[in-house]
Amino acid sequence: MKFFISIISIVFTGLILLGCTKDAVKDGSSPEGSSGAESYVYNADTAQLKELNLDNTLSAAETLMLTPEFSDPSSPLSKRTIYFEYDSSQVLNEFISVIEAHGQYLMNHPNQSTTLQGHSDERGTREYNIALAEQRAKSVFNMLQLIGVMSNQIEVVSYGEEKPVAQEHNEDSFALNRRVEVVYK
Repeated sequence: MKFFISIISIVFTGLILLGCTKDAVKDGSSPEGSSGAESYVYNADTAQLKELNLDNTLSAAETLMLTPEFSDPSSPLSKRTIYFEYDSSQVLNEFISVIEAHGQYLMNHPNQSTTLQGHSDERGTREYNIALAEQRAKSVFNMLQLIGVMSNQIEVVSYGEEKPVAQEHNEDSFALNRRVEVVYK
């Protein structure tokens, strides 16, 4: 009986050690100290942009944002924030080409979807800012629809003043907070 229990203990200990070794390799560490599976993202000029550890799974949207058309600063798709004047939901001329680029992308990729997140600065009541931020997001939504994007590819969300990107209480900060963010899913 003692022999049988000893065998079971040895097998059990071996299984535990085997499980620890498997987890260590899965986490990217190995006995030699090298990292796990690694890959790199390159731009069109084959310049290395970012090292990726493939053990950490990226979402589809995160992977999309690493592609050259979204990560190249000269691409209009890399611009995903549309700014607005004070107390206005009218899209400024300087952002029309950005919206058109996103519209073309969405039309060429009918399975891709996006959320238009409307924001406002802190001036005004909470209710007013929610409504204004929604109107801003709907202005971008309407432009995308006029371009030909299907409405089921676009979701509109209004955050009002709840998610500022600039915390100061001055005109420069207010201008940064009056925006619609195009967020791919």
